[in-house]
Amino acid sequence: MRQVYVIAPDRFDDPDRPSGGNVYDRRICAGLAEAGWDVHVVTVAGPWPAGDCVELARIIAAIPDGETVLIDGLIASPSAAQLLPHAERLRLTVLLHMPLALAGQHTAAMPRSERAVLDAAAGVVVTSQWTRRQVLTRFAIPPDRVRVARPGVDRADVAPGRAAGRHLLCVGTLARHKGQDLLVEALAQLADTDWTCLLVGPLDREPAFVDQLRGRVARLGLGDRVRLTGALTGSTLDRAYAKADLLVVPSRFDTYGMVVAEALAHGRPVVATDVGGLPEALGLAPDGSRPGELVPPDDVSALASTLACWLRDERYRNRLGQAALQRRSTLPGWDRTVHDLAEALR
Repeated sequence: MRQVYVIAPDRFDDPDRPSGGNVYDRRICAGLAEAGWDVHVVTVAGPWPAGDCVELARIIAAIPDGETVLIDGLIASPSAAQLLPHAERLRLTVLLHMPLALAGQHTAAMPRSERAVLDAAAGVVVTSQWTRRQVLTRFAIPPDRVRVARPGVDRADVAPGRAAGRHLLCVGTLARHKGQDLLVEALAQLADTDWTCLLVGPLDREPAFVDQLRGRVARLGLGDRVRLTGALTGSTLDRAYAKADLLVVPSRFDTYGMVVAEALAHGRPVVATDVGGLPEALGLAPDGSRPGELVPPDDVSALASTLACWLRDERYRNRLGQAALQRRSTLPGWDRTVHDLAEALR
């Protein structure tokens, strides 16, 4: 039996704390166990990337020589001082959801730490080809040490579409890099059009941004059309996808975009920014058609124009909807993710 120690952020397995990284970590831990691996999960108190380094040092020191260790990049990247002394005796693989050097979530010392950790690791697993290219370019790591294990998606029922296409959905942590402020500004330009929009996601990660967003919604007179629901999970989130006509992903930065695949699994087309790994997640239908639209990042006018086309042109909606249904059949499941990650660990 193969054995792996997984080091993850505290409460990553709490379904009430939804994030792409947490979902991914939970699914690969469960999937590796189902595939016959002996999985030892250890969590480290946060918040990361500035968490409990003393506890991390204790955990790493207690792992026996020669063992395989898969460590979430949110913990690994800022922790060179704790990890490098053990890089020779352990087989360290970093699961890099989002390089801190790209996200801007770091102190001055963190880029040096991230570079040292990735250089010393036996391997690096990333969640998109786009992220792999960034890692290879920025850190000059040998290509054979950087593997891609894209997030999977669960099959979902396709709810009947509505002709008007007026129900818009945006799913993601309410934070500046997710761009919900851009979406609200774009929707304000379409006040004469019939639409509603749900902003679904945790409200506690960037409280100041959320307060500003609420103020912007009120100032623009959209309080009866834009609703901040907080985090939704499980069947409640499934119902939100089923009731929506279109997913909008206005991110300024995103390494993949699991919500894009989730929407497509429900047969829903997507309007997303052409940034990071979002085009990769959107992909193409088997006939080469795109199951949505890509718009330039940080461009309110372009986003408003695309949403206007969606709301006012039934043929446009039908074309994107048909492509989304075709793309749905090609989406990989979590079993593929687990297979790719297991290969990287080997």
